This record gives sequence, C-alpha cells and structure tokens, in this order.
Amino acid sequence: MKEQLEKLKIEAMAALEAAADRAALEGVRVRFLGKKGEITAILKQMGGLSAKERPVIGQLANLVRADLEDAIEERDAVIEEKELADRLLNEALDVTIPGTTVLIGHRHPMSIVLDEAKDIFIGMGFSIAEGPEVELSVYDFDKLNIPVGHTVREWQDTFYITEDESVHLRCQTSPVQVRVMERTRPPIRIISPGRVYRKDDVDATHSPMFHQIEGLVVDKGITMGNLKGTLNALVKKLYGENTTTRFRPHHFPFTEPSCEVDVRCFSCGGSGCRVCKGEGWIELLGAGMVHPKVLAGCGIDSDIYSGFAFGVGLDRMTLLRYSIDDMRLLFENDMRFLRQF
Repeated sequence: MKEQLEKLKIEAMAALEAAADRAALEGVRVRFLGKKGEITAILKQMGGLSAKERPVIGQLANLVRADLEDAIEERDAVIEEKELADRLLNEALDVTIPGTTVLIGHRHPMSIVLDEAKDIFIGMGFSIAEGPEVELSVYDFDKLNIPVGHTVREWQDTFYITEDESVHLRCQTSPVQVRVMERTRPPIRIISPGRVYRKDDVDATHSPMFHQIEGLVVDKGITMGNLKGTLNALVKKLYGENTTTRFRPHHFPFTEPSCEVDVRCFSCGGSGCRVCKGEGWIELLGAGMVHPKVLAGCGIDSDIYSGFAFGVGLDRMTLLRYSIDDMRLLFENDMRFLRQF
C-alpha cells in the first residue's frame, strides 16, 4: 500500500504539471482528493492492515494529501498568473490611438425658434400656459363662439375621437386661453405653445400635425394698436428690423375685429414664387380683439375689460427664420438637413 501511495503521488504531480487551466486543475483535484478519489479508495483498504501498519500508512496518506493540496495551490497560482498575462496581452490598449468621436446632439430648428419666441414674449411680460392636446369640444369650439355647423367642426376638418363629436384632437391652442380666463382674473398676458391637428393635405407649407404659439392679453384699455405693436415686435426680433408685415381684415368667430398677418415672402422678396404661391406674401398668423361673448363666457366683464389674441404657426416661423422652402423637411429627420442647425 505504501508503494501505491508513492506511485499515486507521482501520477498526481505529473497530472498537475500537465493541467493548463483551472478546469483541468479541478479535474486533477477531484480525481485524487475527492470523496471518491484515488487516495480515498486506498484508505478504504486500511481495514485489512495490521495494527502496526495502520498508523504508518495513515500518516503517509496524510502526507501525500497535504503535498498534493500544496501542489494544487501552487499550480493554481501559476495558472492564474499565466491567464492574467494572456489577458493583458490580448486586451492591451494603445492609448495613443484617437478615441471614437461622441456625437453631441443639438436642438431641432423649431425648438430653437420656439425658445427665441418664448424669450421675446417673456421679455414683454408674458407667461407660458399649457393645456391638453386631446380636447373637449366645449373648450375648442363652444366657448370660442364657434357654432355647430361651422366648417372647422366637420369630420373632414377635425380628428374626432368620439362619435358624438365631444372629444377630439385640438385644432388650435385657443382652448388654453379659455381655461386660463376661467381660472384667472385680468390682467392676463400669456402665450400657449403646443401641437395642434387638422386634416390638411401635406405640402410645402401645410401638415396635418403642426405647432402653434397662441397669445392672449386681457386688461383694461387694450386696443388693436397694442396687438399690432406686439406682433411687429415679435416679427422684427425674429427676422430683422427690415421685415415687412401686412395686416388684412379677416373673420374669426372668437375675435372681433379680426385680421390675418402676413410677412413678405423670404424666398422671392415679394415677386411671387412656389413658396408663396405667386402672392409675394406668406400668411403667418391670425389675430384680433377677443370677442365680448368669449370674455363673458369666461366670467369677464367685457364692459370693463378688453383683450387681443393671436395664433402663429411655429412651423412657418421656422421656415421664415432659416429660409427653408419646404415644411416637410422639419419632420423627415434627415440628418443632412438637421446638421445645418
């Protein structure tokens, strides 16, 4: 049995020397030192030894076990060092190689123009108000003096959500003005930017989803002159002091009197082109004095207070600001276009 243990030790040492990785090393450990390993198998035969031989073989077996455990630990350290060296070699970094460029995003052109417009209005004492995009018809139509049967309330113009036409995607941000007037007493000076939805055909200046900035001022003694001064200040700060505007009489149910405001075409300078459809002017916004019925419907005495309101298309403002000739470019997410800003 003594010879068996010595031979087993030689075999185990050779196996350890041949173990190239930790998996092989674990296999050697289990083979020789495991519960069903070769040393255990030899020890089970000690029952057939004499009382004099038993302690000698037991001591020798313990020495062999201890030597193998020490050898396994040493071999594990060697394998670990080799694996680390291999990893350092294979995963080496050349710190002199230029790193990968991280692309930094930037604001969309409409966000730039919106922020500029906000700054301009805040500088004139306006605050910013927001409201829901899915709106009740009572706020988007009834409280704005838009009667049943008006063309804007027809299914071919409005994205209705309910069959009874009581809920729809808002056609304008004017409902925000109504909500503010219901809960706030004059003086009121707000703008309400946001997305709006109408069933328009897509072309260079129209889209079924677009953006508006609507404004409202209600106070004592507000006149049409205040409206024109405010809008001219906005246009000149956005597009330059030489920008020309045109105020045309119009009709909106929620303002009286009402007007359309145009700017001279940025593409042709007024001579007529595809962008302005040959007119030389581009419609920018609608505006007017708040209708007394709208004020009264919100609990505001129209004999004491007056006000003006306007709605400007942010998309068209952006086209003018950057001399873009097609609104569709704003929504196509073409990086070749967006990188210019």
